[in-house]
Amino acid sequence: MFDLGVVHTNIARPDPADVEKLKQFGVPTIHEAMGRVGLMRPYMRPIYPTARLCGPAVTVLLQPGDNWMLHVAAEQITPGDVVIAACTTESEDGFFGELLATSMRAQGAAGLVIDGGCRDTQELEAMDFPVFSRAINSKGTIKATLGSVNIPVVCANALVHPGDVVVADFDGVVVVPRDRVSEVAEAALKREEFEETKREKFRNGVLGLDLYNMRGTLEAAGLKYID
Repeated sequence: MFDLGVVHTNIARPDPADVEKLKQFGVPTIHEAMGRVGLMRPYMRPIYPTARLCGPAVTVLLQPGDNWMLHVAAEQITPGDVVIAACTTESEDGFFGELLATSMRAQGAAGLVIDGGCRDTQELEAMDFPVFSRAINSKGTIKATLGSVNIPVVCANALVHPGDVVVADFDGVVVVPRDRVSEVAEAALKREEFEETKREKFRNGVLGLDLYNMRGTLEAAGLKYID
């Protein structure tokens, strides 16, 4: 059952310093460091290749073909927030464009992730306003039906609570629970440092077969080399 017609105006956000730490890592690293959880569905794509965002979530529940609640959500944005928009049912209409981006940018928004459509993509790229969306669609929307702002939502199969940190880049979108941001940032740093040691070995010609001690298990599995 959806909680409709509600706007929560006071949400907890993580320590900004921890959010800054997360910004240095890509989505695959964060996903792995968190235990291979938190990814949105891979159909969520950046509207331009260099789009990237990281920030606490202001969540929005939309009705199909209606972007009223995005305007309501703009009032709840604080600098650095990312707007995360889900819909009560699948919809690829163009909920968001350059005018709403201008409004949200004025409030300090770091970008938008929307399980729906986006339009005005060239203008948004020129603004460098990052959007990750289900579709690009010129079809407009109306403003007639209530949704909600700052409630838990499921966006592209990922549960997002207000204040969770959302990170998005060309490889996808990942959600980090608010109470795990510091822990995940630490784990991501350790993972990056460990991967650098492996990267150096690969540069020097070491094979994954040997680095990961695969030969014995491959032989046990029945792999045969034929000359």
